[in-house]
Amino acid sequence: MASNEYYNQRPLQEGPTDTPYTAYSTPAPAYGHSSSSHLTPSGPSQGRTPSPSQQQGVTPSPFDTVFDDHAYPASTHQPTPASSMHRLSQYQDTSYHGHSPVSPDPYGRNPTDNIPLHDNPQRLSPKDAEMQDHVYDAPQTQKPRRGRVRFGELGMLGSGRKKFPFVVYFFTLVQVAVFIGEIAKYATLTGSPIQTKPTFNPMIGPSPYLLVNMGARFVPCMHNVDGIQNSEVGVIPWRCPNSTSLDDSLPENKCTLSELCGFGGVPEPAYQPGTPLSTKPEPNQWFRFIVPIFLHAGVVHIGFNMLLQLTLGRDMERSIGSIRFFLVYMSAGIFGFVMGGNFAGPLIASTGASGSLFGIIALTLLDLLYSWKDRMNPVKDLAFIIIDVVISFLLGLLPGLDNFSHIGGFLMGLGLGLCVLHSPNSLRRRIGTHDAPYASESVSGGFAVQGTPPSFFKNPIGFFKGRKPLWWAWWLIRAGALILVIVVFIVLLNNFYVYRTTCTWCNYLSCLPINNWCEDGFLKKNPTS
Repeated sequence: MASNEYYNQRPLQEGPTDTPYTAYSTPAPAYGHSSSSHLTPSGPSQGRTPSPSQQQGVTPSPFDTVFDDHAYPASTHQPTPASSMHRLSQYQDTSYHGHSPVSPDPYGRNPTDNIPLHDNPQRLSPKDAEMQDHVYDAPQTQKPRRGRVRFGELGMLGSGRKKFPFVVYFFTLVQVAVFIGEIAKYATLTGSPIQTKPTFNPMIGPSPYLLVNMGARFVPCMHNVDGIQNSEVGVIPWRCPNSTSLDDSLPENKCTLSELCGFGGVPEPAYQPGTPLSTKPEPNQWFRFIVPIFLHAGVVHIGFNMLLQLTLGRDMERSIGSIRFFLVYMSAGIFGFVMGGNFAGPLIASTGASGSLFGIIALTLLDLLYSWKDRMNPVKDLAFIIIDVVISFLLGLLPGLDNFSHIGGFLMGLGLGLCVLHSPNSLRRRIGTHDAPYASESVSGGFAVQGTPPSFFKNPIGFFKGRKPLWWAWWLIRAGALILVIVVFIVLLNNFYVYRTTCTWCNYLSCLPINNWCEDGFLKKNPTS
């Protein structure tokens, strides 16, 4: 209280003495000009004589303040106690009274800019709008929230950079167009767009003989088959693509293997006992490992596949990019048909993109495992994937379906996914690559642009420089997975074309042992019945 009265007491109304320093009431004059031309009397200093410094023409510096020792001119007489109190009462009013409205700033500045720590609303960014003290308050970096990945979302670091799903849309258009071609061709041959005779196709589509003629995986069109090349019953008649009956005497049920396979035909088997399977020439339509990806057995078949492809497949491609998605999609589909060609019944006409989509499901499982700690409910996500896989596997046990394509596609998706996907989130945070996107063009600039290593194709040597031991360990796992899938793929192809070794119990992975379902697809006395 005493200090407040002391510093805020009013100046005594006495005769003119030394002119007080009117700080803040008058702007500083231009440096180098006479102070008498700029000073404007204000307040109690009106009518007083200039100070000795002003009389001598000394120009004060614009950087002088009331706290500088040389701001006040030296007095030539010794002050008395009374005069000291009188001078103190004149110069001790240090409270801020605002800018004088009658004294414009000669520099054209806004008077409000002279207020210390004054917030300028025009200079505040939206995220700093609530920060009023820019001197003592610093923006706090928001820590990433754990468990931010919700159900059904991809959680791999870098997967948030969405891209256009070109491959999904292009493949979907092709597959729908091919299916329209299937039913149009079958309607032309039989008069009906779907098979209703001699049996009804539960998939609501054309007959399997038409699918064989259009490129389904059908082993007799790809190599010599035991029981056909060395047949003990003589020449085997094959059903034609337009077959609608079971009467073997009808012409529609007396096609050759070459007519059934189409695509220019294949060499006819010998149909003689004792003929070795290595006899040349032999059927070799190898493209039947690829073409069936774009064929489907009916409306139900293509409907379920396209629904999964346009949801799960689209999101996966947008996250990992079209190149990675294309590699996994095609590799999983081809590998599934190769595995089915080795272990499924040789007379099953296998079609569909199910193997490819099982490879995408495998990528989703890897994404879940990679981002386990970042998910809100990882157990729920895992249960959903397991239920989806189990249901699809059980459907593959029904007659006429090739469950090996599902199994092979899923295994290829796991193996190749380890190679093409980024490392797990926890590992990427430890090695410092947690912000690297999937797009190759975003990392091609190197460390200076994105803070990430350069692309391997841009700078192979720089790609491996400065890597941490954990990075090398994970890349050894990736290399091992790549080598494994390549070796298994070569072994299965070699077995399909050379050794033709079969597995007696593997057949039960694709059928249920009821009503002779497991005999479906295998050669009988009359293989076409």
